[in-house]
Amino acid sequence: MTKVRKELIKELEMYRAYNEQEEADRQVILDSLLSEELIFERAESTKHITVSAWVVNPEKTKALMAYHNIYDSWAWLGGHADGDENLLRVALKEVSEESGLKRTHPVSESIFSLEVLTVDGHIKKGSYISSHLHLNITYLIEADEQEELSTKEDENSAVDWFTLDEAVEASSEIWFRENIYRKLNEKLRELK
Repeated sequence: MTKVRKELIKELEMYRAYNEQEEADRQVILDSLLSEELIFERAESTKHITVSAWVVNPEKTKALMAYHNIYDSWAWLGGHADGDENLLRVALKEVSEESGLKRTHPVSESIFSLEVLTVDGHIKKGSYISSHLHLNITYLIEADEQEELSTKEDENSAVDWFTLDEAVEASSEIWFRENIYRKLNEKLRELK
């Protein structure tokens, strides 16, 4: 087991769950990190580690969302670890790739939120991907809302800033809207 994985396990063991969902999902993620050697790879086809970023402006009044083509919805930014166990680095890379932002930084290097997410089967790059779980680690990332945005055409068709409440309402995915994005905003408001 690598040093980075050991540090992630330790952080998850000490992580203070915000609610019942986070506590249940924390245990699933921990169990998987301890038992699944390839959990950071997509080769683990039934479940694997992913990373998301709740990107906010410095005032923490707006969130950045991308219109994801697969989900046909406005959503947070993020992606697969693809073997990289440094999840904060993955989060920052995904934000840059999906939004064009170059000047981002973590509000904290600590995990902001945890989620086990179901992913329905879908077509990606011409191939069928079976339904599976994303064991998701979320980081709070800050960016300048005046910086120019761009899309990643193979993943999203728009990127834009929304007020915190508008970001929740922009999503057409009810479960995300009610259980993830609202939670992220509640946690964010507690930081202020």
